[in-house]
Amino acid sequence: MNAPKAGDLVHVTSAASVQFVRPIMFRVIRVLNWITYDGWIWLDGYQLDAKGDAVARRSIFVQSAGLVILRRTALAQSGRSSTRVRA
Repeated sequence: MNAPKAGDLVHVTSAASVQFVRPIMFRVIRVLNWITYDGWIWLDGYQLDAKGDAVARRSIFVQSAGLVILRRTALAQSGRSSTRVRA
């Protein structure tokens, strides 16, 4: 499984860490580049409620193999505007 990226929506359950006996929805802000045990990662992001609204900012320590990525972030645009300017 690929590690989550900024903007991804992730379902975090006890498969990712025993602290998540009650699963949460989590919007990833960033994957922290901290030294950890093999297969474990630190994620910084927002815990979401049932409506998808952020209720808490958290940093969580989880096994990447136990995460379920529900929605990947769209690929970034080239940065060029598609709007034409007329002279």
